[in-house]
Amino acid sequence: MQKIIIALLALVVITSCSEKKSDKNLQITGNIKGLKKGTLYIQRIKDTTLVAIDTIQINGDSHFTSEMNIDSPEMLYLFLDRGVSNSVDNNLPFFVEPGKINIESSLEFFTADAKITGSKNQELYDEYKKVVSRYVDENLELVKKRFNAYKDKNTTELAKIQVEQDNILKRKYLYTTNFAVNNASHAVAPYVAVAEIYDINLKYLDTIQKSLTPEISKSLYGKQLKQLIEERKKLEETK
Repeated sequence: MQKIIIALLALVVITSCSEKKSDKNLQITGNIKGLKKGTLYIQRIKDTTLVAIDTIQINGDSHFTSEMNIDSPEMLYLFLDRGVSNSVDNNLPFFVEPGKINIESSLEFFTADAKITGSKNQELYDEYKKVVSRYVDENLELVKKRFNAYKDKNTTELAKIQVEQDNILKRKYLYTTNFAVNNASHAVAPYVAVAEIYDINLKYLDTIQKSLTPEISKSLYGKQLKQLIEERKKLEETK
C-alpha cells in the first residue's frame, strides 16, 4: 500500500511539473505540413528592418513552439528558410496578442495555406484583407487596360482609366477609415491606419486617433499613429 501511495505522489509531481505554466505572455504553436528540414525565424520590424527575435530549427518534426513577452499586440512575421531553395512565398505576417496563437500551413503553399487562430486582431485583419483584395483586383484589371491604352496612344481612354483608379483608391481609403473607427478597441485599427493610409487627409487620421480606446492609444501602433499625425502636421506647417 505504501508503495502505491509513493507511486501516486510521484505521478502527481511529474504531472504538475509537466503542466508548469509559462512565464511568457505569448505562446506560439504551429505546424508546417511537409517541412522536414529547415529553419523558421520569428521576426518583427525594428527601425524599418525585419529582425529575428526567435530561431526554430526543424529537423524531422514539422511542429514548432515559441514563447516570448510582448508589450502590446503586434504584427510579427514567420520567415521560412527552406534550406535548399528560395521562394517568394516565405514570409508570413501574423498579428499577435497576449495569449496562445496557433499557425497551421504547408511547405508547398506557405502563405496561401496559412490558418492563424487565437488572435482577435488577426481575425479582424483577415476580414480587412478580404475586402481590400477586391480593390487590388479591380486596380490590376485597370493596369492591364492602361497598358493597352498606352500602346494604342489612346489619351481619352488613359484619362478615363486614371479617374477609375483614383476612385478605387478613395474607396479603399474610406473603407480603411471606417474599419479602423469601427474596431477602435483593437490594435488592428491604428495598424491599418499607419500601414495602409498613412498619406490620407489628416482629418481622417485624426478621426481614427480620437476614436481609439485609451488602452489602444497607448499600444505600439496607437503611439505610431500619434507620431505619424504629429509629423504630418509639422510637415504641412512648413509648406
